[in-house]
Amino acid sequence: MRWLTLYARSRHIPASLTAVVISAVAVWALARDGGEGPGDLRLPVLVLAAGAMAASIGLSGQDVALDRTGAIRWVPRRAAHVLLAGAVVGAVLLSVQTMGEDMATTAFVVRDSAGLMGLVALGAALSGGQYAWTLPFVWLSFSFFAPPATSTPTRVATWMLLPPGTAAGTWTAVVLTVAGTTAYAFAGPRR
Repeated sequence: MRWLTLYARSRHIPASLTAVVISAVAVWALARDGGEGPGDLRLPVLVLAAGAMAASIGLSGQDVALDRTGAIRWVPRRAAHVLLAGAVVGAVLLSVQTMGEDMATTAFVVRDSAGLMGLVALGAALSGGQYAWTLPFVWLSFSFFAPPATSTPTRVATWMLLPPGTAAGTWTAVVLTVAGTTAYAFAGPRR
């Protein structure tokens, strides 16, 4: 159990979890004022993206040489880290929603939290842990200002804001989750 505590501290998990909870509560408080209505998916996407970006800080360790001395293989540990972080980000939003304001369905939260964590993991594999947040940030920014999704490429580009059950949104999230988790698990963060 001690190794788990040390791992959590070395990956800044307490700080990341605090940021995830604070962002979810802040957006929940904003949603209580009315906003755009229950069909507006921008606020829950903002919570999930902020959570994924906060969790991205833990995708690289303090010391590469120290990381290589671990007794447990890194591939399953990295994959578990990404998948568990996505589950926590989604669970925090779903927990905050139980306090009254229903912002998104469970299917939407699962799809977007998985896809965003896959995007963060892909960012860590390509750019390193310190810049892993940039991919979801850029994609989210584009999604907020993109024209309405009328063609398949625009639906893929705005997958985060599509309603649950939309094929383009679901498949984009699945591809990002699998590709990002696999790339990060096998390659690790870029040094």
